[in-house]
Amino acid sequence: QVQLVESGGGLVQAGESLNLSCTASGGFFTIRRMAWFRQAPGNQRDLVARITNDGVTNYADSVKGRFIISRDSAKNTVYLQMNVLKPEDTAVYYCNAFGSQTWFGADRDYWGQGTQVTVSS
Repeated sequence: QVQLVESGGGLVQAGESLNLSCTASGGFFTIRRMAWFRQAPGNQRDLVARITNDGVTNYADSVKGRFIISRDSAKNTVYLQMNVLKPEDTAVYYCNAFGSQTWFGADRDYWGQGTQVTVSS
C-alpha cells in the first residue's frame, strides 16, 4: 500500500528554521514530481514548493528566498528546508507525490497525512 510519511513539523519562534521530510513507500512504479502543500484553518490547500524528476523547482511567491525543496530520488524522499519562518507560515504541511504504481497505470496524486508547523511571534 502506498504511503507518504512526513516528519519534522513542530513549534518554533519567528525567524527560526525547520526541516520537513517525506518518504514515499509501498511500490511506486514511477514518481514524476514531489511537492509540499500547506493548509491553514479556513483556507484552501496551496502549493508551497514542487520539484520534478529533473530537479526543476518552483515556489510560492510567499516562500521564495526562504524555503528550499530538495529530493533524493533513490530514496523517494523529498525535503523542505524552511528558514526565517513567519507566523503566517503556520499551517498543516502535506507531502504530495504525482506518479503511478504500475507501468500501465495513470498518474495520480498521492498525499501524506500532514504535519503541523506552528510559528509563534
